Parts: sequence; C-alpha cells; structure tokens
Amino acid sequence: MAYDRTEATALLARTPILFDDWLRGLPDDLLRADEGPDTWSAFDILGHLIHGERTDWIPRARHLLEHGEALAFEPFDRFAQLTDNAERSFDQLLDQFTLDRATGLAALAELAPDEETLRRTGLHPELGVVTLGELLSTWVVHDQVHVAQIGRVFAKRLRDDVGPWRAYLPILDR
Repeated sequence: MAYDRTEATALLARTPILFDDWLRGLPDDLLRADEGPDTWSAFDILGHLIHGERTDWIPRARHLLEHGEALAFEPFDRFAQLTDNAERSFDQLLDQFTLDRATGLAALAELAPDEETLRRTGLHPELGVVTLGELLSTWVVHDQVHVAQIGRVFAKRLRDDVGPWRAYLPILDR
C-alpha cells in the first residue's frame, strides 16, 4: 500500500494521545524499566520520539525537497535521548511530545505532498537514495514499532509469572 497522507496523519496524531492515556501516571520504575543492557525504557523511547520530531521527519522532508540527492541528510543521533532528558520528568516529556508532534503535523499539512512530490528523492547518509514517500511512511511505522516496544517491555516484566500461558505469549520471548 502506498503512503496515504490522511491515514498517516490520523495514526501520527494518535500516538501522543495513546501515550498520554496509556503511560501518564504510571510508576516511574515501570516507565524506566527496559529489557536489559542496551535496550530502552518507555522514558527513553519517548525522548527518542521527541528528538525525531525535532531533527528527523519534517527537517529531513524539507531537506529532501530543497536539496534532493545533492546533499545527504544530517546523520540522526538515535541515542541523543539518553543524555538530553536526564533532568526532565516523564510528564514533561509527554507534554513536549504532544507539542512537537502537533508542530510536525502542521508542517506536514503545509507540505501537502502529492504523488509526484512523494516520488522525489533525497540522500540518506547510510541508506543511500530514498523517496519522500518512504521517509513519511517510515515516520508512521517508526511510531508503531515503539508502541509495540513499550508493550513488549511491560509484558516481559511478568515473563516468569504467567506459568504455562507463556506458550501462548510469544512476545515474552522476542
């Protein structure tokens, strides 16, 4: 299925709502739980999404439209959130994500890419030539991946407590 702006916007707009309803008010130890070394907690993921709103999706879309393949995107620091948010509370991150996502969606609405624009290409520093449609589709999928990741982290906290039902819960072994 090709990128659909209406569908993408609907999904992207709901991520901050989902996170706020799902995560606000949960105990800090749950929000900072991860799957072990070199994995992320809900706190880390939310910081990562904020960093992406500010430096990835719309900034790269604008860069692609301005420079095409002549100038590669700036590399994205996938780990910036590990130091950027040390002094912030989870609720502050939720509020910031809501604001940043609204700004990103407003910018996407201004871009209003049509089919021809979605086929325009840019240069990713690691992946090579990419289209605007691929970038925007990745934005949607990226959210969904991190929603699932948070669910997996929460589920794994009870991995050893579900007894024989573990056979029916493959998320616990991923």
